[in-house]
Order: sequence, then structure tokens, then C-alpha cells
Amino acid sequence: MTRQMVIRIDDETKERFQRVSRMEGKTASEKMRELIENYVRKADLSQVVDDLWDRIGAKADKLGVNAKDVDRIIRETRASR
Repeated sequence: MTRQMVIRIDDETKERFQRVSRMEGKTASEKMRELIENYVRKADLSQVVDDLWDRIGAKADKLGVNAKDVDRIIRETRASR
């Protein structure tokens, strides 16, 4: 289900935004949804962290590193400090 969101902008900015959106073949609402979705995707730190863990896991799998190796490396690193 979609919900409405009200924003307040000056008339000139609204007209320019609508014009630029139409030039892209989109309504102002479509363009605003696109901009908000892109912002949230980039700014959502939890997604960034999840992606990082996925990349780390894939690299560890590729290198043949397992959980015991990680535990050992952590202990060795901490002991050397």
C-alpha cells in the first residue's frame, strides 16, 4: 500500500521540478519516489553493513577460511598487542 507524503517547496522550485521530471518522461511523483528510494538505499547503514558481511563471507569462502580460522586469527592478533 502506498501512502501520501506532503512536502512544502516554493512555487518556482515546484514548477522547475515538474518540468525536469516531464523532460525525463516521468511525473513529479514518480521522480520523487525514485529520488527517495535511491537516498534511502544509499543512506541505510544496515544495508551497507549487510552487504559488507556478504562480501567478506564470499571472500572468506573463496580463500577457504572458516570460523575456526577467524577465531584463531583474532586471538593471535589480540595477543600480539
